[in-house]
Amino acid sequence: MNNEEMAALEQSIEEMTQLARDFGLDFYPMRYEVCPSDVIYTFGAYGMPTRFSHWSFGKSFHKMKLEYDLGMSRIYELVINSDPCYAFLLDGNTLLQNKTVCAHVLAHCDFFKNNATFRYTSRDMVERMAASADRIRHYELKYGRQAVEELIDAGLALSEHVDASTDGRNARAKVKQQQYRSRHGEYDPVFHSVDHTRSPYDDLWSIGETAEAKQQKKPMVKARAAQKDIMLFVIEHSPVLEEWERDVLSILREEMLYFWPQMETKIMNEGWATYWHLRIMREMNLTDEEAVEFAKMHSGVVLPSRTSINPYHLGLAIWEDIEKRWNNPTEEERERHHREPGQGRAKMFEVREMENDVAFLRNYLTKQLIEDLDLYLYQKVGNDWRVVETDWEKVRDSLVASRVNGGIPVLYVEDGDYNRNGELFIKHEYEGVELDLKHLEKTMPYLYRVWGRNCHVQTVVEGRETIFSHDGKRTQRRFVKD
Repeated sequence: MNNEEMAALEQSIEEMTQLARDFGLDFYPMRYEVCPSDVIYTFGAYGMPTRFSHWSFGKSFHKMKLEYDLGMSRIYELVINSDPCYAFLLDGNTLLQNKTVCAHVLAHCDFFKNNATFRYTSRDMVERMAASADRIRHYELKYGRQAVEELIDAGLALSEHVDASTDGRNARAKVKQQQYRSRHGEYDPVFHSVDHTRSPYDDLWSIGETAEAKQQKKPMVKARAAQKDIMLFVIEHSPVLEEWERDVLSILREEMLYFWPQMETKIMNEGWATYWHLRIMREMNLTDEEAVEFAKMHSGVVLPSRTSINPYHLGLAIWEDIEKRWNNPTEEERERHHREPGQGRAKMFEVREMENDVAFLRNYLTKQLIEDLDLYLYQKVGNDWRVVETDWEKVRDSLVASRVNGGIPVLYVEDGDYNRNGELFIKHEYEGVELDLKHLEKTMPYLYRVWGRNCHVQTVVEGRETIFSHDGKRTQRRFVKD
């Protein structure tokens, strides 16, 4: 963008910001940066502008940048859930495209600030991630890049298995308090499984012992109840991790908890931002050429996909349907729900504040919408894809199920002292959808890396209870006897 376009964009941002406020949007102070494609795609690959280095981010950057260079896809913007809110605009965008992006991110920021799912996220995560990256670089200098990278490999493989609920987010603080009490005379072996010696002279009794012998003497831990936060359980109870390794895994867990609300509200959030960029841009004084360009850009954003759900398309359709139904309730809705006309926007703001994707789809994806959007379930039969379900409730329920837990399979620690030998036993909460077995088998060695002893995962394969076990060398499976 040239200087003239930058000046026009700044003026448009002021106008759009006022329009957004007039519509009732409530957002943090905004910071806009226009960046070249290399910077935008670096931030896109890392997820944030200040994150630690890892080879997987470079792989993502290469893929996204190549697709951009070949004209296959593009990132129009990146917006950070922070206070102030940072929005990064692509220098290669046209003036009209960046105007649209600015309207879009204003609504994203409103959603970040007001949706209940985001109420516990750190608004200073940009600075926190920068500090975490510095700590990890320090560990690379002290322990070697390969050792740190191998640990991050394992951590990232498990990082999605956290508990983002209120109790889950507070669990580590409670455990630390319990460990403090334990060190002051109220010893509890369940919470004291990590070495933290109870006497400054304990190490004298192990002089001359091999590392393996010392390891066998560490106390075991048995889960008191099913624990969904596998990352936290490993951090607190692994018998093999050193303190710096626990710190690195804690960083990965903290970052995943920051990203988690975005996973749970993808359809709502993108639909909300699309709804408002459309309304705001309609109020702008666009030229005929700009109006045509905007129409093309918007239609491309909400274009339905042939193979997956486009969250912009589905989210926008549901938000517009909520507005229409609450603005013009039927006679039945007036009598049964005491719904008064003209409440569309008020209802939208209420939903924006209280719901996540699961509730959004369950409560507001109606039969009429499913028929209008031509939604159905399909699967591959031989070499062909075939429609296998058109019943609207089953289609809705399938979409809801796909958004439970952010779309991540639910696993929990059932036993931290399985076979009375300190082995880790994890169970899959099977609800009709099998795990990706190739992914599972590749993840098992990473689980062993951070636990240090045999690890087991129980799931269902082809209708039968199956346990996958890894002993540090290979992964085996066995069926559970009836």
